[in-house]
Amino acid sequence: MSGSLLDAGALIGCPHGGRASTATTPAAAVLVDGRAAATAAHSYVVTGCPHTVDGVPSPCVAVRWSADGTGVTVDGAPVLLDTSAAQCLSAAFVPQGPPVVQDAQRKVTVR
Repeated sequence: MSGSLLDAGALIGCPHGGRASTATTPAAAVLVDGRAAATAAHSYVVTGCPHTVDGVPSPCVAVRWSADGTGVTVDGAPVLLDTSAAQCLSAAFVPQGPPVVQDAQRKVTVR
């Protein structure tokens, strides 16, 4: 799998317009343009999701990333790419679609 490396400042949203951000501070073991490289070990929370199901609010609250097979790791955790598999989840852990990576670090690519 190839793609652009995500860093702690990447703009990521849920498919309904909410904003995803890191809930944990990424370790600064690897910096990309002054920001920590994002890994599958970091937690992401979603805020501002307006999603409803049959008129009942069911917002995305978290993003769960799947480790990819690039073999590139930081502190033993796979790095996240703009092409990494992920799902936005409701509070009941119901998958609600993949996150939308709006801006990724284009200076570093993994092939």
